[in-house]
Amino acid sequence: MELEESTVLTPLVGQRVYWTSLMAGGVAGLLVDVVLFPIDTIKTRLQSERGFIASGGFRGIYKGLAPTAAGSAPTSALFFCTYEGLKVNLRQYATPDQMPYVHMVSAAAAEVVACLIRVPIEIAKQRRQALLHKGNMSSLEILYGAFRKEGIRRGLYRGFGTTVMRDVPFSLIQFPLWEYFKQHWSTLTGTPLTPVSVAICGAVSGAIAAGLTTPLDVAKTRIMLAEQMENKRGMGRILRGIYRERGIRGVFAGFVPRVMWITLGGAIFFGMYDFTRRLLDMDPDR
Repeated sequence: MELEESTVLTPLVGQRVYWTSLMAGGVAGLLVDVVLFPIDTIKTRLQSERGFIASGGFRGIYKGLAPTAAGSAPTSALFFCTYEGLKVNLRQYATPDQMPYVHMVSAAAAEVVACLIRVPIEIAKQRRQALLHKGNMSSLEILYGAFRKEGIRRGLYRGFGTTVMRDVPFSLIQFPLWEYFKQHWSTLTGTPLTPVSVAICGAVSGAIAAGLTTPLDVAKTRIMLAEQMENKRGMGRILRGIYRERGIRGVFAGFVPRVMWITLGGAIFFGMYDFTRRLLDMDPDR
């Protein structure tokens, strides 16, 4: 495949889609999470019920990096393997006008699958980011403690439903926009679709989705950082309580770092994903 050729017009086919998406997604996810981790830490502390300063302020902004680095590659790889696989298999049953629905269904299913890895990693990461554990507890110790106290569902997978309720709407907005921007890039700009232009499409679509879903992210963070049994409150009750206490600013806490993080992350993630996928697709030995 020519390097300038659009990945939209030449989708991967057969078993190759899984291998290529797995590798490209893993590389892109690891790079983004490591490079932009400090912004994510600031966002988490702004959303914490304890407040920004009590959760650490600007101190130790790399707390929780280890579980993130360990989990980002498999999470992103699993997401894109599911997303691209479903997209390839469903597109044969859809007309061009129905392709946005294919993207939405594929993205929603991929988010649910990826959350099987993402949620335990997020629990360990955010509790370290918010400095909830004294001493220097490792991520494995944090997860073991959560499992021992509350089991799998309420311990290791605390906030699973809320995370899905945040990530699915996010992807329902981001991925159809990303695909739409890529599809019309050459028509609107008169330039070929390259990894740089794919990165721009990812940044813009991510910024829009991030801004609109910030309240869902706030609720998810509160649930994951809550003490034992407090996580029984639903997303709606949590957001109503935050609104009563802090108003609309509380509901949209962390808006700026979240949008900044996902805008930059979208540019790096989708650009690197597209670049890696093109390189793998050029390998004549596969």
